[in-house]
Parts: sequence; structure tokens; C-alpha cells
Amino acid sequence: MKIAVVGTGYVGLVTGTCFAETGNHVTCIDIDEKKVQKLRNKQITIYEPGLEALFERNIRQGRLEFTTNLKEGIKGAQIIFLALPTPPGEDGSADLQYVLKVAEDLGPMLENFTVIVDKSTVPVGTAEKVTAKVKQGAKVDFEVVSNPEFLREGVAVEDFMKPDRVVIGAESEKSIKLMEKLYAPFVRQGNPIIFMDVRSAELTKYAANSFLATKITFMNEIANLCELMGADVDKVRKGIGTDSRIGNRFLFAGIGYGGSCFPKDVQALARSSTEVGYDFNILNAVMGVNQTQKQKLIDPLKSFFSGDLKGKTIAVWGLAFKPYTDDIREAPALENIRELLALGAKVKAYDPEAMENVRGIFGDDIHFADDQYDALKDADALMIMTEWPIFRTPEFEKIESSLKNKVIFDGRNLYDLSQMEELGFTYHSIGRRVVK
Repeated sequence: MKIAVVGTGYVGLVTGTCFAETGNHVTCIDIDEKKVQKLRNKQITIYEPGLEALFERNIRQGRLEFTTNLKEGIKGAQIIFLALPTPPGEDGSADLQYVLKVAEDLGPMLENFTVIVDKSTVPVGTAEKVTAKVKQGAKVDFEVVSNPEFLREGVAVEDFMKPDRVVIGAESEKSIKLMEKLYAPFVRQGNPIIFMDVRSAELTKYAANSFLATKITFMNEIANLCELMGADVDKVRKGIGTDSRIGNRFLFAGIGYGGSCFPKDVQALARSSTEVGYDFNILNAVMGVNQTQKQKLIDPLKSFFSGDLKGKTIAVWGLAFKPYTDDIREAPALENIRELLALGAKVKAYDPEAMENVRGIFGDDIHFADDQYDALKDADALMIMTEWPIFRTPEFEKIESSLKNKVIFDGRNLYDLSQMEELGFTYHSIGRRVVK
């Protein structure tokens, strides 16, 4: 099948590459000439485990191509995916300008019946807006379909190739059959393709991400309560996570969620609710709690240094919002670094993948270390912001010999409390007792 994907960001590149892997001919389209040239030269522009091998293979075998020319890229395509940015506007609503501009441009270019798929995360009613824009110039039949993505950064290839479910909002039998044919190779193990009306499909993505963000935030609230009541959030997590009605995922306490999806989608759903006269109280609370939780460790850090961080050097392990990605959007580490600098501290940071992205924000205001132990040299304390595997079993002797103080502020609860006691560290984590 001939497919076009408009947008080569995270979702677009994964989508295009994975569809090519199942034998389709895919053309990815982007207005960024430098990015397209890199992609043509087999230089992958995002970090995602497992993607590079598929990317290179499908370019080599001629199934994956890239262009800046929209008309050329969609020629002959039976299905066109819109994988464009929908950033939050000033009022929190999703900004649809990129999606609607491409929709308007597509209309006069269509030569045959085409299914146009909203792959971007978009508010309820977007398909109708896209339909209206395409219709302005279209001379052939088309249908706008909603097919939200459920990709987790770090395991996106696996999520795409073996999805829990595929959600498709479509109206006509013609579009349903075409989408069913496209996704058939991905659901051979029996996971469902769920067809529904377009508005329900659009809402499904926001509902899923908002629920997961709420689950994370609830556990962070429980963690805060544990600290006051002398309980251990890890034990509580195990106690409730084995209940099949609750499940054991997204129950780990920490310094809040970040990334490209949860913050934006929770905000957008809350805003959409306001527009129809509904006050989504839970989501408003989730956003407030998460914002506070991100700097949960700043007060204990200040307290350790008697309220004064001026001139102190703080080592930071982890900059990405989660492991196995270089994505720093809404990452808790960024807010902590900004606060540390505002309080007069110096920062030495290390992350396996995200340092170049962070350098683009802070420049020379912080020091970027060569490795995790280099970040500790002459530092007064260590803060852990991201649960990269390499941070889970460190050489504690190196930590002790490098730090001026044997103190760790762990925003991801990586270490066992009894182990910290045996090693003689002062150890602050989330929702557990302080080891001194």
C-alpha cells in the first residue's frame, strides 16, 4: 500500500518506519529541509531504541522515502497520516494551526479517494475541522479518520509493532476496510482493532493519558502522606498493585511526570472541558499536584545545607523526562536545575542521551559531565532525576570518594533503604523514611 506521513517528528518517524517494515511504501514529508536531508542520508533525527535498524533497512530497500514537497509526497497515496505538532496554546488548548494548514493545502492536491488520518493528538471535533479545510479545495471524495497513537517513548517500536489495541474512528465502510487492511499485520496475535465514531476516538487518547497521569499523581500524593505518617510508599505500592482492579503499572512514586504527552494532554482535556461548561476538578488537581511534586526534593536539600545553597555544587544524574529517550519536554530535571541556579548553586549534570538538548537551554550555565562519576567530582550532593538503568547499581565507593558529603537526594527511589544505612549515606527519597 502507498502511504504518506506528514510530519517527521517522534510520532511521524516511528509511524512511517513501522508501516514500511510491514511492506508498505511510505513517503514522509516535512518542511524542514535540513531534517529531510539528514533523513535521506540515513541520519536518524530522534533517539528511540530499536528504530534505527528498521529505519536504515527500509531506506536501503526502497520502502521509506523523505521529501519536503507535499504534492510529490502524497501522490498515489491511499492513506495520508497527519503527524504534526499540536503544542499547547497560551490558554492550554491544543494549537491546531499546523494540522489545519496542511489540511487546507491537501484539498486541491487529492487525485483519488483518500483516507486522511489524524495521528496527532487532537481535541474532540478536530476531524470535522480538518474535513472542512480539505473540502474547500477538494475535487474528489475523501474521509478524515481518527487513529490516535499510544506510543511510549523508549519502547515505541515495540508498542507500534505489537500494540495492545488499535483505536480507529471512522464512518464509512470503505475507510474501515482500508484501515483494517493496513493494520492487519500488527494484530495477528489477536489484540483488537477497535472501531468507533470519530469523536469517541479523539477523546479516547486524552482520556487514556489523563487517567495514567492521575494514577501517577495519586501515588505521589500517597507518597507525601507516607512521609508524614511513617509508612513506606514502596510497600503500599506492592500492596495495592497486586489488586487486579488497580494493576501494578504507573504506581511508582517520584518527582512527577513530564514528557511530550501527559502534561499537554491533561491540560488540553481540562481546557476542552471548560469550553463545554464542565469543570474537570480531578484534572485541575492533578496538574497542581504534579507541578509542586517536581520540586519535592528542593526543601530537604536546602535544609541539609542550613538553608543556603550559594556556592554549593550539586551533581544531577538524569535530564530526560524518563529513561531510554533524549526527550526533555516538561522534564522535572529542568525545573530543579532552574531552581538550583536561582538559589546560587552550581550544577554538574550527566545523562546518557539528553545532554545536547539540555545544552541548548542552559548553555554554559551548567557543567556537562563526561560520565556519571565525573559529575560527582567536588560536588556537595547528588540529586537523581531520571531512573536510567546505569544509575540503579552504581559503584557506591566512587560516589563516596567523589562527593564532599555522603548525601543523595533520589527523586526516583532507586536504592534500598537498608543498603543506604549499611553504606552510611544520608539518603532522601520519595514517600519513604529519611536515612541519616
